[in-house]
Amino acid sequence: MSDQTASSQEQSEDMSDDMTDDMDMAARTGTFEGLNDKSVAGMVEVSDTELVLSGYSSDEGPDLHVYLTDGTDEAAVAAGTEIDVVAFDEASQTFALDGVDVAGYDTVVIHCDKAKAVFGAAPVA
Repeated sequence: MSDQTASSQEQSEDMSDDMTDDMDMAARTGTFEGLNDKSVAGMVEVSDTELVLSGYSSDEGPDLHVYLTDGTDEAAVAAGTEIDVVAFDEASQTFALDGVDVAGYDTVVIHCDKAKAVFGAAPVA
């Protein structure tokens, strides 16, 4: 292999490593805990493009939604961004974050909109 080809290959590998590092840095993860006498469990991963629930379970609620917030009270939910309806009994769920700036949020909340109650939350870091 010529020196130029070897150098190009090394540059390509370095760029690939840099992209992987950037992707890893963008994703933040957290573990759910139940709140207000409700049960919520599982993991969440938030990237710039999607929110992924894994190993997820929750008490059943009539109108459960997932939110990005800066806390776990009703005021934080009201000021946060609603992502979508969430199923209480599906362990793996993925939600697109089109147009959502995730940088300003530090918590993922499972909220019953009908009862205005926080079921659980996961701080993400």
